[in-house]
Amino acid sequence: MRGLAAGTKGGFDAFGLPGTPGTDAFWAAVRTPVSVPADDGGWVTLFLWRGPGASIDFESWSEPVRLDRWGDTDCWYAAVRMPARLRVTYRFLVDGAAFADPFNPAGAGGDRSVAATPDAPAQPHWPELGAEDVLPVPRTRIRWSSERLGGRRTVRVHPVGGGGPVVLLLDGDDWLYLHPATTAFESAVAAGAMPPVTLVFLPAKDRTAEFGCRPELWEAVRDELLPLVAETGVPADRDRLVVAGQSLGGLSALYAALEFPDLVSRVACQSGAFWWTPGAAGLADPLGGPAGGAVADRLRGRSGLSGLRVAFDVGEHETRMLPHCARVEELAERAGATVRVSRSASHHDRAGWRHALLRDVAWALGAPPGEG
Repeated sequence: MRGLAAGTKGGFDAFGLPGTPGTDAFWAAVRTPVSVPADDGGWVTLFLWRGPGASIDFESWSEPVRLDRWGDTDCWYAAVRMPARLRVTYRFLVDGAAFADPFNPAGAGGDRSVAATPDAPAQPHWPELGAEDVLPVPRTRIRWSSERLGGRRTVRVHPVGGGGPVVLLLDGDDWLYLHPATTAFESAVAAGAMPPVTLVFLPAKDRTAEFGCRPELWEAVRDELLPLVAETGVPADRDRLVVAGQSLGGLSALYAALEFPDLVSRVACQSGAFWWTPGAAGLADPLGGPAGGAVADRLRGRSGLSGLRVAFDVGEHETRMLPHCARVEELAERAGATVRVSRSASHHDRAGWRHALLRDVAWALGAPPGEG
């Protein structure tokens, strides 16, 4: 996706940014990105950078976009064509270093920002946090040295609304340090959008090894981690466990429900990597295999999953993921699971999964589905 020449002698008036680019008065009034309608039903979105030359690095949706310089000023710009309904994480790259967008108040960690087209649905409960904001980190932590998995990791535990069913967040560090899940869940519980829960943030040490269709992770969760959660004294109903995972984490969450039904019967799965088969990750085209991969093989001809409640979500712009996810959704429902299917306004990007995470955890616990 290339940046488009957007400037005219009048500057960026078409984007509602008056003044001469590069002047102090211009920079004082800037807040970007800003979008205007394109002739194809999508959007042209203006990004600005002040300083040396830079490029925009988008998370999964687009190839990097090089910014053009406005004359001999310190103003660099790109007007990028975006499809309708898109929310995307991005960062500026300058000489190999990554920076958040200083003109965008919506951050994702210290060096990322979030852009959304005007028609992207709102994400209630997720606050705007800039690059300088410090995300809240739960005080309760578990130093877990796992015999089955090897190595040590820090698992954070946080009761929301007094605590309740355990919500196991795979890739937990992303939900701690990039997107403020504790704040979002607290807002959702306070608003009555879900019952009180206890969040358990499980970080991955080796995603490819741990999140493949293998039993070791879930044996370790069952036999090692959940007993440690009980020892913290934090109120936590381990008999009502929801596993929430994205991409390979979503694959692992559904695998756990199929292979460890006494442990996992409620799943919130965003963009599950259902293309996965043993060895597929090392192929030139890992998504080129049979629809649904190894999980579809496990589901095909299966029945008796009436105890499973699983919410599937995938980005509507993930065109190559959609057939894999649709096949697994169909087979899970055919096998008797209670299934909820939705599509988010995103590509393969945590910024697009945030609303689905809250909504689908609530649904997995029995709450009526929210919007989106």
